[in-house]
Amino acid sequence: MDWRVRGLCLREDPDLFFPIGSVNSGPAAMQTDEAKAVCRRCPVMAHCLEWAVDAGPVEGIWGGTTEGERRALRRRAARGSAATESAA
Repeated sequence: MDWRVRGLCLREDPDLFFPIGSVNSGPAAMQTDEAKAVCRRCPVMAHCLEWAVDAGPVEGIWGGTTEGERRALRRRAARGSAATESAA
């Protein structure tokens, strides 16, 4: 079974996971927090996050993270890979 069919987000308004505006202030921040709360309860959160990080820049809240948070995860992973390769 595909992990996506078990996501709790399927029972929510899809717009919840695509806040409009800055995720750091105002209504968008509240919406982001609400979406992340759904993600934290989701049994497939790790699969969702892995997909979103691997997929590259995708809008919205995926795996309990914003696009900016996933960008930072990709940068850290790239730095870690570079450090491992240079040590070898």
